[in-house]
Amino acid sequence: MSISSNGGDPVILATAGYDHTIRFWQAYSGICNRTVQHPDSQVNALEITPDKQLIAAAGYQHIRMYDLNSTNPSAVINYDGISKNVSTVGFHEEGKWMYTGGEDCTARIWDLRSRNLQCQRIFQVNAPVNCVCLHPNQGELFVGDQAGSIHIWDLKTDNNEHFIPEPDAAIQSISIDPMGTMMAAVNNKGNCYIWTLTGGKREEPTQLHPKTKFLAHNRYVLKCLFSPDSTLLATTSADQKCRIWRTADLTQLTELKDSQQRWVWDCAFSGDSQYIITASSDQMARLWSVDSGEVKREYSGHQKSVVCLAFRDEVVT
Repeated sequence: MSISSNGGDPVILATAGYDHTIRFWQAYSGICNRTVQHPDSQVNALEITPDKQLIAAAGYQHIRMYDLNSTNPSAVINYDGISKNVSTVGFHEEGKWMYTGGEDCTARIWDLRSRNLQCQRIFQVNAPVNCVCLHPNQGELFVGDQAGSIHIWDLKTDNNEHFIPEPDAAIQSISIDPMGTMMAAVNNKGNCYIWTLTGGKREEPTQLHPKTKFLAHNRYVLKCLFSPDSTLLATTSADQKCRIWRTADLTQLTELKDSQQRWVWDCAFSGDSQYIITASSDQMARLWSVDSGEVKREYSGHQKSVVCLAFRDEVVT
């Protein structure tokens, strides 16, 4: 099991949500070893920087970055100049910049090389942004919005195009597998769309080829995520379940459900693709075996819904 720390960087698991705290856990024991107060708002999204030095928390009208390697309870970088909720946050693989999306109908690029979070570029769309996914080529952002559009923003050329998989169905989450060969998008009607991807190398833009659409859940799908080895796709839903699908044929491998679990908002795979952690409205995060569907750990301590998590168990070289 790759979630114990063995001589490399420590495993980092953080959870947050509506109780205005970010909790850090020993992933293998389930013990909470640090709690940071985030008093300004709920936390909508969490992401760990590639060098594992900082964690970004996206909230209402702000982004806060906390130091992972000290006990400093205060944010070390703050940005407050956004008009509404920031819904998603992520990083360039070399940590040069951060991307965010939010209810102000924008996706944004932030330069991380200066400590005072400069917004370098803004991509404006016509509806609140629910999700942003960076292609593994680090050059294209896929932006999903409340009106049902998926926008492809080429960061090198600044070209963009968009399409609507299903009218009047909000795009909730987009995931591209680590090899850059498949893309999934899920919506508030419970549907999951799969494309195969070609191009995306050097100067060639990524081409999407529709592969299939299937009903993943009977209610809102909140998140989709490919496993690190590209063989699995997880979907989480308002139907209180997380489902794991085989990418080879899109048959269901396991359904992760617990009698206490409510809406499942977020998930993250372990580096070996054998475990997955979920965040739920029942104030819990859980570690599951992907193959057996068993709960291996519960992370309890939050006082309200847990809607986001960040997990890193791979060693930074």
